[in-house]
Amino acid sequence: MIKAIVMIQVNADSIPETAQAIADVEGVTEVYSCAGDVDLIAIMGVARHEDLADLIPGRISKIPGVVATDTHIAFRSYSRQDTEAAFSIGADAE
Repeated sequence: MIKAIVMIQVNADSIPETAQAIADVEGVTEVYSCAGDVDLIAIMGVARHEDLADLIPGRISKIPGVVATDTHIAFRSYSRQDTEAAFSIGADAE
C-alpha cells in the first residue's frame, strides 16, 4: 500500500464542505482540518503510484473549494504501537 500525505489549501469559507467531499473520495482514509500553512491534510492509501495520479489531480484538485495541493509520499511508517507489537511477539510463549 502506498501512503500519501496531501497538504490542501482551500477557500476559507468552504472548509467543512470541501473536507467532507475529500473524505468521501475512495482511497482517502482521513482528512484533518488544521492551523498553519495549509487548511486540510488528507491521508490516502493506494495500490499503485499511477492511482495517485488519478486520485489527486484527477479527483481531489477538481473538488469545489480546493485551491492547491502539495503531495508527500511516505516511505516508511513509525509508531509506538508498531514498536510495542514487534517487541511483544512471542512474549506469552513458554
